[in-house]
Amino acid sequence: MNTVYAFCRETDDIVDEGFEPVEVKFEKLRKWHIELEKAFIGESSYTLLNTLAKTIRQFNIPLEPFFELLKGMEMDLQNKRYVDFEDLKLYCYRVASTVGLMCIEIFGYKHNTAKDFAVNLGIALQLTNIMRDVKKDSLNGRIYLPQEDLEKFRISEQEIFKGIYSPGFRALMEYEAERAKYYFNKANEALNLDDKPSMFAARAMQHIYYKLLEKIIGADYNVFEKNIKVTKFEKIGISLGVWAKYSLVY
Repeated sequence: MNTVYAFCRETDDIVDEGFEPVEVKFEKLRKWHIELEKAFIGESSYTLLNTLAKTIRQFNIPLEPFFELLKGMEMDLQNKRYVDFEDLKLYCYRVASTVGLMCIEIFGYKHNTAKDFAVNLGIALQLTNIMRDVKKDSLNGRIYLPQEDLEKFRISEQEIFKGIYSPGFRALMEYEAERAKYYFNKANEALNLDDKPSMFAARAMQHIYYKLLEKIIGADYNVFEKNIKVTKFEKIGISLGVWAKYSLVY
């Protein structure tokens, strides 16, 4: 898990860290992609990638999620807007669901529906992140909320950039919250009872992010003026609650 997390972190940092030109970041991402391919024959110049290749072989993790994650990072470099939800959903899959698909192979599962759980949970988590980070992303010139949704609720990009909290913005965010709930529910429905104990870490993350979504709703969706987060104490409490529930049942 540490190796997979380190790979995801390093990949994300290529895009988000520093103030290098987009062209430089693209080139770094291209080289990272090449090094990942070389790692499968033990010839990467990065120890992390060679170790990752061993982990992939040990747990028989499909390769697709790793390369899809790289495509998601490319989307972040190419796109600062998303036309409709289908575009955004693909982005969410690539940057979040892929990580879940990597991890469940390490956790272990008995039913293939665990893959549907990972995919839907990733979308739900990323949508929640997007809602929380509307202000922060706008400061970087990014609006992840689909343009068709902004038009539906008659919200201009300038209103987002200026941080204008209005009845229209509230209605837009409520709409997005219902979408996130839908994917949280789809994740729940996909996870077989037999697989819940092995998915402890994913389930803990699910409950933490659902708590974050509830806090966004509780703040009446005013993400411009309120610092909405789940505290470390709350995260520990939620994780212990999930652990206790399944350790007592199983």
